[in-house]
Amino acid sequence: MTQQLAPGDIAAGTMQAVAESTERVLRTVAELTPEAVAEPSALPGWTRGHVLAHLARNADSLVNLLETARTGVQIPQYASEDAREEGIRQGAPRPPAEQLADLEASAERLARAAAALSPENWSAELKHRFGYVFPAYEVPGKRLAELEFHHVDLAADYTPAHWPADFAGDQFARLCENLAGVELPTVELLSDDTGHRALIGAAGPVELRVEGPIRALTAWLSGRSDGDGLQVHQGDGPLADPRTALPALPPMG
Repeated sequence: MTQQLAPGDIAAGTMQAVAESTERVLRTVAELTPEAVAEPSALPGWTRGHVLAHLARNADSLVNLLETARTGVQIPQYASEDAREEGIRQGAPRPPAEQLADLEASAERLARAAAALSPENWSAELKHRFGYVFPAYEVPGKRLAELEFHHVDLAADYTPAHWPADFAGDQFARLCENLAGVELPTVELLSDDTGHRALIGAAGPVELRVEGPIRALTAWLSGRSDGDGLQVHQGDGPLADPRTALPALPPMG
C-alpha cells in the first residue's frame, strides 16, 4: 500500500522545484538587455517586461495567500483586478537590473512565507483570485507553473524542451483533466516517451489520435505550441499536419 505524503511534505518538495525554476528564470533575465526587455514576449500585447513584472507580483500575491493560511486572516490574492493590472503595467518598463532585483526579492518573500507555515497550515483552504477554493499545499505548484510557462513566454531561448520531465507530466495530467468533457473533438493523447495517455474533448468516438513527447504534448495543451513535434492521426487516414488538424483549445485555466 502506497503511503500518501502529508500536505507539508508535498509543499516542501514542490518549493525545492520552485527554487530551481526561479534560478533558471533569474539566469535568463540576467542576460537580457534593456532593448530586449522592451521587445514583445510570446504573449499578445505584453513585452518581456510585462511578463517579468507579472512574475514578481504573482509571487507577492501568493505570499498573501500563505499569510492567510498561517494566520487565518483572509487576505485577498490581489487587492483588485485593477490593482493587479496596474502593478504589471507600472513594472513593465523597468530596466533589467530592476526587474532582476524585484524577481529575486519577491521570490525570497515567497520562500520565507512558505517556511513560516506549520504542517497544519498547509491544509488551510484558500480562495484563488478566480474565486475557487483550494488547499494551501497547492500554492507551490501554482508558482512552479507560473515560472515554467512564463519562462517560455519570455521568448528568450527557454522552450518547452527545457521543462523538467516531472513538470511536463504533471501539467499534462492537469490540463487534460480540465479539457475532459469540453466541447471539442474527442482527442486521444499518447506520450511516446513516458506512456502518459488521456482523452480530451466531448465524450464520443475518438476523432484524432495525437502522439509525441510529453513536453511537446504539454506545450500544445498549454498554448505554447501549434503542435510542433506531434503526430496526428485522423481515423485510418495518413498523418495530418498538426498545425491544421489539431482543434483550437480554450485558454489555459
